[in-house]
Amino acid sequence: MEQRTTLVTGAAGFIGFHTSRRLLEQGETVIGIDNLNDYYDPELKQKRLKILQQYPAFSFEQLDVSDREGVNTLFEKESIDRVCHLAAQAGVRYSLEDPFAYERSNSLGTLTILEAMRHNDVKDIVFASSSSVYGGVKEIPFKEDVKIDKTISLYAATKAACELQAHTYHHLFGINAIGLRFFTVYGPWGRPDMALFLFTKAMLERKPINVFNNGDMVRDFTYIDDIVDGVVACLENVNLLGYEILNLGCSSPVPLMDCIQELETVLGITAEKNMMPMQPGDIRETFADVSKAKRLVGYEPSVQLSEGIREFVKWYTNEYA
Repeated sequence: MEQRTTLVTGAAGFIGFHTSRRLLEQGETVIGIDNLNDYYDPELKQKRLKILQQYPAFSFEQLDVSDREGVNTLFEKESIDRVCHLAAQAGVRYSLEDPFAYERSNSLGTLTILEAMRHNDVKDIVFASSSSVYGGVKEIPFKEDVKIDKTISLYAATKAACELQAHTYHHLFGINAIGLRFFTVYGPWGRPDMALFLFTKAMLERKPINVFNNGDMVRDFTYIDDIVDGVVACLENVNLLGYEILNLGCSSPVPLMDCIQELETVLGITAEKNMMPMQPGDIRETFADVSKAKRLVGYEPSVQLSEGIREFVKWYTNEYA
């Protein structure tokens, strides 16, 4: 692999950290930016950063993707070959409380990056969309060509907007862009607001877990290493593909109660469950059709949930026990 410089936005985030580390291990130069906000524990972000800073080819700047001046200055100062745009305000539930954070970080942030690329002649971007854009879509498994005009959370609406912006910049300015609809990503160094992290923490502290929709939920849990394989394959192929939207999931959906049971087995603890109603903005079932990603970039998810949960628990107990 030739020596290239990739700008990774959200480099201190869950997927951004793992992607940066993989690129660095492949001998690439990575410029990381992140605003290090406190949506969840900033200490976890700092720990991830510390690992990345052990690589001489990694540099970091604390910068918000919606900061036009800061982003433009960065693009002018550095010679960036391509962008992996993973910075976002994540989480469906929080988007009901602070909608403007989502608009700023996701819609405006993506536009800021695309504009900087346009004016600095950077042609290739792989960016994070989300499986939440499928919203009220009835056809399962989710295919990329289905209409996504039924979003049911503002988070999903801002992610759909990112896809439209990228398509527009591809059409007008020849920017090659691949948008990735991630499906319930989990694994070591994961986000503390995600179910697996919340469940593990509560169970080890002998506290009850909140189970939404009375447990009648199905998720296409996707292990972080599989996701990074997909992201890196897209970075390798984006200049050949023009504009594409791809699902990155495991393509083997698991009922939430089975996930909890698997976690109980690994931890040797029976969870005390608070059965709760469906949360506004949530989707009951997600299931990725990954045949397009397989065809275009050779994406092959291989980590099953039982193995992934074991890896997560090993990391969690090591980090927090």
